[in-house]
Amino acid sequence: MRIRPVADADWPAVAALEAAAYAHCSLSEGRSALESRGRASPGTCFVLDLGGRIAGYLLALPYPRFRCPDLARPEETVFHSRNLHLHDLVIAEDLRGRGLGTRLLQRLTAVAGAGGYGHLSLVAVGGAETYWQAHGYRAHREAGLPPGYGEDAVYMSTGVCASRPHDGEGAG
Repeated sequence: MRIRPVADADWPAVAALEAAAYAHCSLSEGRSALESRGRASPGTCFVLDLGGRIAGYLLALPYPRFRCPDLARPEETVFHSRNLHLHDLVIAEDLRGRGLGTRLLQRLTAVAGAGGYGHLSLVAVGGAETYWQAHGYRAHREAGLPPGYGEDAVYMSTGVCASRPHDGEGAG
């Protein structure tokens, strides 16, 4: 297993994982929107590569606190913010429950700490609020969300501890 940056050839598999995870609840953005988010911050977007199979991914990009991407449109602005927004984390359905999402999250947290980010934020959808609370995220129900995230969507954030960069892209 290897966690590595997203390569151009990975986008079809990333888009397929995203569609499988979100199409049932009308949250699928499509490949062009996903790629636009990856282009906004290639150093904070990763895939989980299991022997050549893209089994998961994480897309994060700098975004002002208490704001988040609009699902209806691709990213056009690259923000310079100390807040890193975890836009999406998906693990292939047949591999869920094995701690792989936590490993991607640990990689992101390490990169965020080394990169001087002060906060990580996300929008919990589909009832995932308790999952994120278990990972130290706190709900901010006062934060307005763009339409399209769903009725139960909740903006959440956590602080990031500064750390030294780690030296490898291996089995993170």
